[in-house]
Amino acid sequence: MGAKAEIGWTRRTAEGAKFDVYAQHVGKQWIFYRREKRNEPWQLITDPPIEDWLELLDSVQRRAARRLHRPEEEDRIKKSIRDRFPEVKV
Repeated sequence: MGAKAEIGWTRRTAEGAKFDVYAQHVGKQWIFYRREKRNEPWQLITDPPIEDWLELLDSVQRRAARRLHRPEEEDRIKKSIRDRFPEVKV
């Protein structure tokens, strides 16, 4: 994964099963993917849950502090979260 274009993390289902998630920055949007095991193909997440958006925001904030992402990318992600999840305060 590239430093700016892709960010990955591990998440658990409600049942406790682990899976990998990554978000790819394409143009001005982020596309999310997931896979259960390392050797399985990545699957597109068409409607990422708030947990994935917040994880992406946290990662971009940390990377912006190290100058790996532009600060305005954080604002774009916050806007995406507000548009998709108006009840969440970011």
